[in-house]
Amino acid sequence: MATINSSQCKQLRAMAHHLDPLILVGKEGVSDMLVRATSEALENHELVKVKFNEFKDEKKALIGRIAHRTASDLVGMIGNVAILYRRQPDEEKRKINLDR
Repeated sequence: MATINSSQCKQLRAMAHHLDPLILVGKEGVSDMLVRATSEALENHELVKVKFNEFKDEKKALIGRIAHRTASDLVGMIGNVAILYRRQPDEEKRKINLDR
């Protein structure tokens, strides 16, 4: 996981404000299929929202597991929605340019 600083987190949270959740955590919890779908969404979008419809009491631990398994950074969490970011390794496909 690449480490992002607080100003980059703030920038990413602002960019995620208008996004709809692409990943929904339901009764299956953090399954291999959910991790795979999250990884694919990060590959295509770099910045995704994950909404917890179930397991709301365990969301902090579960989003940590999802972030670890997808090699992404947790940018923020508001209510039952978490924001994950993973930089696209291919510069030509990269959609988000963070000020470093």
